[in-house]
Amino acid sequence: MNRLTVAVLRGGPSREYDVSLKSGAAILRALTDHGSYTPRDIFIDRAGQWHRSGAPTTPAQALSQADVVFNALHGEYGEDGSVQHTLDTLGVPYTGSGTFASSIAFNKDSAKQALKKLDIRMPRGIVVRRADVEDGVEDYALDLFRSFHMPVIIKPLVGGSSIGVMLVTHFDALVEGLRSSLQSSSAVLVEEYIRGREATVGVIDGFRGERRYALPPVEIIPPEGSVFFDHHAKYSGESIEQCPGKFGGQDKYELMDLARRVHEGLDLSHYSRSDFIVTKRGIYFIEANTLPGLTEESLLPKALAAVGSSLPEFLEHVITLAQK
Repeated sequence: MNRLTVAVLRGGPSREYDVSLKSGAAILRALTDHGSYTPRDIFIDRAGQWHRSGAPTTPAQALSQADVVFNALHGEYGEDGSVQHTLDTLGVPYTGSGTFASSIAFNKDSAKQALKKLDIRMPRGIVVRRADVEDGVEDYALDLFRSFHMPVIIKPLVGGSSIGVMLVTHFDALVEGLRSSLQSSSAVLVEEYIRGREATVGVIDGFRGERRYALPPVEIIPPEGSVFFDHHAKYSGESIEQCPGKFGGQDKYELMDLARRVHEGLDLSHYSRSDFIVTKRGIYFIEANTLPGLTEESLLPKALAAVGSSLPEFLEHVITLAQK
């Protein structure tokens, strides 16, 4: 029987480069151990140059005779619809969401606008662009300070892994936060800070006989000194990640239902993971991840293990979806 050649894309020109390398490595190991696939490591460097077998090449040459692409890229280029457009042009099937859905979901504001019609509770927020503060960060920050109760969250409008996300508690911190964030990002989202328990829920298409299979919610308890699940808390191994989370039955099933609704509302494909805050006032949607991490520290593999599944079973399922 001919083995399926699976090209695994990893690296990429984003700030989530290191996480992508780890996700790709985990996928390559699992596919090698599976025995039914011929994995092909496609490395994309920080400048966007594709490599195959260590040599620079073009996307078309890198993917020649590949049966399917497993997209293990994270962040810009990998999740914003850019690489999806390239793969569509080449006619190579790939895992994850398509070009348009990826571009919408990757932009935190456009994702929220798309979900408004679904009556999903979300934090109040406003997009701030560099041009908005040309007349002075302090004046603009003062308007924000009057409009929001402190603290607030400042996060890049696009991106993941909580890179660049900060909590600000007073006016001076708001000014400095806007100034520093807009130096590295062309636009940021300023949101009200929602206090509560952090949860994340994965959704897989067509898994175990369900059209949209929701994995059990994972509860995330940041380490002491971290007031939210920031980048350090995600990848330092210091957070407590309870799976399944200790949510009451009503909250548990509402979280799973909301994750399905987000997945469908954003027209996502194959799998996704959505983040929420659970409060006494209700559950707030924070953001969707179209290509959640698959490293040893990542949350989706832990949720798979909680339902008796595994990364190899998940990979086989998603690759089959991509082929179809």
